[in-house]
Amino acid sequence: MAHMQWKNETSITKFILLGFGNLNEFQILLFVLFLVIYVLTMAGNLLIVALVVADQQLHTPMYFFLGNLSFLETCYTSVIAPRLLAGFLVEDRTMSYRDCITQLFFFGALASIECSLLAVMAYDRYLAICNPLRYKVMMNLRVCLLLVSASWITGFSASASVVGMVPDLNFCGPKEINNFFCDMEELLKLSCAKSPLVEMTILVSCSLVSLVPFLFIIVSYVLILSAILRIASSARRQKAFSTCASHLLVVSLYYGTIIIMYMTPSAELSPGFHKALSLMYMVVTPMFNPIIYSLRNQEVKGAFRKVIMQNLGMI
Repeated sequence: MAHMQWKNETSITKFILLGFGNLNEFQILLFVLFLVIYVLTMAGNLLIVALVVADQQLHTPMYFFLGNLSFLETCYTSVIAPRLLAGFLVEDRTMSYRDCITQLFFFGALASIECSLLAVMAYDRYLAICNPLRYKVMMNLRVCLLLVSASWITGFSASASVVGMVPDLNFCGPKEINNFFCDMEELLKLSCAKSPLVEMTILVSCSLVSLVPFLFIIVSYVLILSAILRIASSARRQKAFSTCASHLLVVSLYYGTIIIMYMTPSAELSPGFHKALSLMYMVVTPMFNPIIYSLRNQEVKGAFRKVIMQNLGMI
């Protein structure tokens, strides 16, 4: 009889995001910390977008892709951070089924787009270093627009295919999500009727949008490093590598946390550590991206100084 009552419960309309509820004494401190991170992330990435648009010297394929990546980071962070911040201030941590699915869709889409954009940026660096004489012809404005458009379309399509499987899951029992956002892995745990087809479809889709770009990036950099090592002049080798260093560091930060999180057996990964890794690539890494590109890129720093001097009326 108890089993019958369990199965006959009405469909879940709300979820409870547990977030960091076990750190009640640090809620205000965490709110301030992540608010600062969110503000810095938005300011830094929007500044990169503004510089790329305003400065003619940055109207090149590399900075066109960087501007798109920075714009993406503002959207990506805004899907997660506001809800995370609200969870530190209010006791009601419920999220409606519709809001959960909406967040899941945009988070999945933007994460997929970021993987594709990082691969596109690797391809851009490959052409610039391995085919410098044909670079401007092969990476013209039309090609750049096509690559970026393909990344956005692929990301939203992949996310739609995954999120479209959620209604097939039967949520009839506990409704607590042990995370600070609507996580597909947690939703699968909450489903009281396992569906191998749904789980396989989700696994294949996620693998395609993340692993394929990652493998493409690895192949691109193997070819790039091979080409750099063949350069006779050490000064030219250093200059060629410096154009890739920022992108390579961003890729390492982004994929490094993902690999640790998803390649480590679930039994060995505590919920707290899983949340920390999620925070790293969802909230913290987007803040570092503009810093990395600004510190290591003379053209970006030059454009920033020019804007500052113009605003001060010095030129």
